Amino acid sequence: MRFTAFIFPLLACGAAGYFGYHLETGDHGLKARADLERRKDVLAGELAGLQEVKARLERDVALLRPESLDPDMLDERARAILNLAHQDDLIMLKRRQPVPDASTSSKR
Repeated sequence: MRFTAFIFPLLACGAAGYFGYHLETGDHGLKARADLERRKDVLAGELAGLQEVKARLERDVALLRPESLDPDMLDERARAILNLAHQDDLIMLKRRQPVPDASTSSKR
């Protein structure tokens, strides 16, 4: 009689423990939800950056359309693609900072 009185509470505690564990760590549990929220925030930032790139590209494409062709934009793109310059152009080269080499810093 005493043994049967403890069976139901033990089964109930076991079931509650099982479901509680999977509520926390399961595929659809609280930890998985927190991971999805973090991933959502990262992807939202990435989406904002990609939308800015898309807007810039759409603006550049609009400038190259025949009905609104911007001669300066056309000239800029042609020179960049062909790697050419006009003889009257002033070309300014940017000097790059030397990159410290790992092999020279270890010899000191």
